[in-house]
Amino acid sequence: MGNFFIILMIFLIIIANVIGFIVFKKEKSLYSAALIILLLAGAFGGLGIALTLFINDAFAIFYGLNLAGYLLINSLIVFLLAILVTIIKKLSSIF
Repeated sequence: MGNFFIILMIFLIIIANVIGFIVFKKEKSLYSAALIILLLAGAFGGLGIALTLFINDAFAIFYGLNLAGYLLINSLIVFLLAILVTIIKKLSSIF
């Protein structure tokens, strides 16, 4: 059962990143992609918690929290990359 949750976690992280990439391609903004991944962290974390409620394990709820934590870190990385790209664009336009 543990392998199923790890595979599901990886799948949901990939789905969140693909959705963020699609938003980036449509809006041409890394900030909106980071925001979408941040919102999906809450949604997929809640989905993970809801899935684990069907298991009669008191610690299964931490699966959804763990998934949300990974997606929050992922969103932070995308946000920091957006800031870095913005700084590089500003500096390249100056020089």
